[in-house]
Amino acid sequence: MLVGYARVSTADQKLSLQKDALRKAGCKRVFADVASGGQTARDGLTEVLEFLRERDTLVVWRLDRLGRSLKHLIEMVTELQTRHIGFRSLQEHIDTTTSGGKLVFHVFGALAEFERELLQERTRAGLAVARARGRKGGRRRVMDDKRVAMAVALLQNPETSVAEVCQTLKVSRATLYRYLPAPDQTPAPVSSKKTAPNKSTNVSNVSRPSKH
Repeated sequence: MLVGYARVSTADQKLSLQKDALRKAGCKRVFADVASGGQTARDGLTEVLEFLRERDTLVVWRLDRLGRSLKHLIEMVTELQTRHIGFRSLQEHIDTTTSGGKLVFHVFGALAEFERELLQERTRAGLAVARARGRKGGRRRVMDDKRVAMAVALLQNPETSVAEVCQTLKVSRATLYRYLPAPDQTPAPVSSKKTAPNKSTNVSNVSRPSKH
């Protein structure tokens, strides 16, 4: 049994073109969605996958109507094959119930695997270059050593608030606290007032003139 699936991204688009083509191709039932292809959960897609039985064939007007990406499309077609369900795409003339259609999807799968391996290889190469230049992978630091030192210096002034330091460095309070050294490592504030000399004289330390 041929079962159709149609999809448009917005309500402004019409499903009639796809439905007519699917019925003309011999589909007895047609399920539809009005949803973006990037959405994982689609009611019509869920219904058609539950409706399909062994030896049925799922028919779409075009490949991108079913999968949101090449990887997703291959995963769905592979799942259909494990259930002994065929797949057809009218525009691309692909039919996995034929030897030629199966070959096409094997090529698609090989290309997707090659793309994943190439991406991983580029990522590893980029990290190796970064490490050679003294950088580590991961998120970039919001505050470098100079900005941390500036924050510590600003906070030495008792008249400067934490909010003013955050505004100056353009960081949040949580970020500032995350980069500041522990309290026992923070230099003690230097007082701007100079200690006045002790003018009092200890009488016991003053020598008396000797009597002649």
